[in-house]
Amino acid sequence: MKRIAVIGLGLIGGSLARAVRQAAQADVIVGYDPDPEQGRRAIELGVVDIAAASAAEAAAGAELIVLSVPVLHTAEALRSVRGALGADTIVTDVGSTKSSVLADVLSVFGELPPRFVAGHPIAGTEKSGVAASKGELFRGRRVVLTPHPNQDPSALQTVRALWESVGSRVVEMDAARHDAIFAATSHLPHVLAYAFVDLLARMDTADEIFPNAGGGFRDFTRIASSSPEMWHDIVRANHVQVSRLLEQQIGELQELLAMMKGGRWSDLRDRFERARAARERHLSQIE
Repeated sequence: MKRIAVIGLGLIGGSLARAVRQAAQADVIVGYDPDPEQGRRAIELGVVDIAAASAAEAAAGAELIVLSVPVLHTAEALRSVRGALGADTIVTDVGSTKSSVLADVLSVFGELPPRFVAGHPIAGTEKSGVAASKGELFRGRRVVLTPHPNQDPSALQTVRALWESVGSRVVEMDAARHDAIFAATSHLPHVLAYAFVDLLARMDTADEIFPNAGGGFRDFTRIASSSPEMWHDIVRANHVQVSRLLEQQIGELQELLAMMKGGRWSDLRDRFERARAARERHLSQIE
């Protein structure tokens, strides 16, 4: 492509810009971020060729626009670029929820435009900002595209080809199914990690607890270092699915508590064994 615009120069947007450059998929990469410092750093690091002063300026003349913004800001970003869209412009996103994104698209355009492609790369770290971006972030990782009823096949294929060119493995599924799956595998785990760390931090013995934590604690709580703003938006956008799972998790924890209070240690061990066996059985499928 001659020109690709990336709206939002955080970890994902910056990494995609780097990956596109490495794969020689665009002559010019234009970026925009509401934080001018991110744009300045993107230029310094060679992530983008141009740091635009506005989303509309970045989108003007672009063949493909990538929205890499917090999911609750999707509608705002769409309104910002709407006037710059040409008849053939493709717009895609990288949001972690898909039903909410499609609802925002519908609210802004009054329809689901054929050349909007909803997407979600299953990649990231607990770091944020363009300085944390990596060109190899998506290599070997899965990207989910969720086609909608008005989807233009050529736009879908263009976005698929772009992700494949940077080393990703692309799959397609319904938006509602996507949201149910990632509520379980990503959104709820973040809620639990944040809640657990917050619980310990509010204890009177917190100054003793954290210095004595080991590798298991770091592994379990790593994702609690992720951007609170981003995860607030994700959980809010997918709160129906996350709430349902959280209720089930609370029920499971209450069962474990009852086992311990009742001295049902064999039942507790059996639950641990069942969980371990399930993880080992599915481990090869975890990316």
